Amino acid sequence: MTSKYWSDLVAQLDPYVPGEQPNIANLVKLNTNENPFGPSPRVLEAIRAATGDNLRLYPPPDADRLKAAIAACHGVAVAQVFVGNGSDEVLAHVFQAFFSGRRDILFPDITYSFYPVYCGLYRIGYRAVPLAEDFTLAVADYRGENGGIIFPNPNAPTGVALPLGAVESLVAANGDSVVVVDEAYVDFGAESAIALVDRHPNLLVVQTLSKSRSLAGLRVGFAIGHPVLIEGLERVKNSFNSYPLDQLAIAGAVASFEDDAYFQQMRSLVIDNREQLRQALTARGFASLPSSANFLFTRHPDFGGAELAARLRDRGVVVRHFNKERIHPFLRITVGTAEQQQRLLSALDDILA
Repeated sequence: MTSKYWSDLVAQLDPYVPGEQPNIANLVKLNTNENPFGPSPRVLEAIRAATGDNLRLYPPPDADRLKAAIAACHGVAVAQVFVGNGSDEVLAHVFQAFFSGRRDILFPDITYSFYPVYCGLYRIGYRAVPLAEDFTLAVADYRGENGGIIFPNPNAPTGVALPLGAVESLVAANGDSVVVVDEAYVDFGAESAIALVDRHPNLLVVQTLSKSRSLAGLRVGFAIGHPVLIEGLERVKNSFNSYPLDQLAIAGAVASFEDDAYFQQMRSLVIDNREQLRQALTARGFASLPSSANFLFTRHPDFGGAELAARLRDRGVVVRHFNKERIHPFLRITVGTAEQQQRLLSALDDILA
């Protein structure tokens, strides 16, 4: 469908397709990498406390309390922190602030599918760099002139993580470009590159509260980097929307950082469930890539990915399938509760039988 009122840019866009949010009773939903365990009770208390007459006022445009909480959590200065409406908005500002009007940027050929969408929206050239045969990122392929580099770590949808030493090697080899490490899933087993930002002024690390802190519905993301990079993001933000985070989101996000014990407990529980799921899938003939995320990327030798996804859906279990070259045999399965995973496994037993 097109319209004569659309601009040429809009007519040419190929928008991002988010994971399905089906409204089906008693569904096991393992397709969008949402945390199966709810947010900290202190988050809910903070949101309730922030709900009152003050909602008639605009939220603080700089979200100072939240920036201070993030800075304290990660041992950086407040001037090194940027916040936005989910990491997707932060990434959108990244593309505008650092990649627009330069040489082609680089990112993996199998990666977060919003990256090429941003390139289309902001008219940025890019080159998709093939992952190795085992789906690892080859640092040597990211040397040479470029307009910037972005990659998730752990990668999505594969879940494979790049060791911190390799990340630093890549950043150091591209001192004239901004290197963005998208760490949406880092808390489930990878090493954060935040430890490197003071040594590399071209490094920007982006994280979200959607996954490990169970706040996908609150929409809070942040970036940490050199103050000069942060100022660039602030210039874009304040030319677009000065109030990206509402008062309830700020209050809830601050409370999440204040309850570190709950965060650590739930993070460990997801990691444990991931390992149990991996072992159960292996026992059923599946081969899974090594995952440092809250999902598994897995395939079965006797069934195609699309077929398995369809058969699981018929049995009330929704997982994610990507109909793309190299990865179409795979399913991406979000780590769930023990009960959700047992329903998944029971459905697979029925299919495999």
